[in-house]
Amino acid sequence: MKAAADNVVEVRDLHFAYGENQVLRGLSLAVPRGKVVGILGTSGCGKSTLLKLIGGQLRPARGTIHVDGQAVHELDGAPLYDLRRKMGMMFQTSGLFTDLSVFENIAFPIREHTALPEELIRSLVLMKLHAVGLRGAHALRVGDLSGGMARRVALARAIAMDPMLTMYDEPFAGLDPISLNVIAGLIRTLNDALGATSIVVTYDVHESLKVADYLYVISDGAVIGQGAPAELRASRDARIHQFLHMEPDGPVKFHYPAAPLAEQLKL
Repeated sequence: MKAAADNVVEVRDLHFAYGENQVLRGLSLAVPRGKVVGILGTSGCGKSTLLKLIGGQLRPARGTIHVDGQAVHELDGAPLYDLRRKMGMMFQTSGLFTDLSVFENIAFPIREHTALPEELIRSLVLMKLHAVGLRGAHALRVGDLSGGMARRVALARAIAMDPMLTMYDEPFAGLDPISLNVIAGLIRTLNDALGATSIVVTYDVHESLKVADYLYVISDGAVIGQGAPAELRASRDARIHQFLHMEPDGPVKFHYPAAPLAEQLKL
């Protein structure tokens, strides 16, 4: 990876737990400026938690998180709010305001963070919707959207402010093949067109290998592999091989730790 000055995000020795559940155990990674970085891992491995830590929604028990040179874990109030203005977020469940129209959902962050006149806001919203192929749907209500359309609206809202860093939390989950391919292509195209930096958190191996410049694989709260897509495909690490080839048996366990079944059933 590049030198620290060229990285938008720097995470070092990150530890975090929900009560007794230790989620991250010394995780370290870097996200180079202008690149699409994929973070792969099984459900519950801490991927979404990592995004919340980068955005300052959570605070680590130990370790450091720097975004654009600022220590996110040390910020609060106005400084944290100002840094978040440089970030865009596409939530795992889209996170759209159901009582607002498609247009109003995209306009919301622009109105919140700027004092632009409504005429200019209208132009910006229509441009963002055009970029995701939904300019004609601007008047629809969120309840009228298909799953794929809702994801595209969420993507348009994530880039509404032309953010320096855009984070995507499971953007491919639950999509049909056509919508999935469209979303993946948009993430790549918009990142390059805006000169931005993107973090794509996902368990979708196929799409992440296509869209990302660099990948991290997380297991048991730490990075177990990293590299360009071709490097990971060629990895001989048993954990990487199991994940990339979606094999049920291997060092990455399917079952959450528990007492033997016969013991719990008292057989």
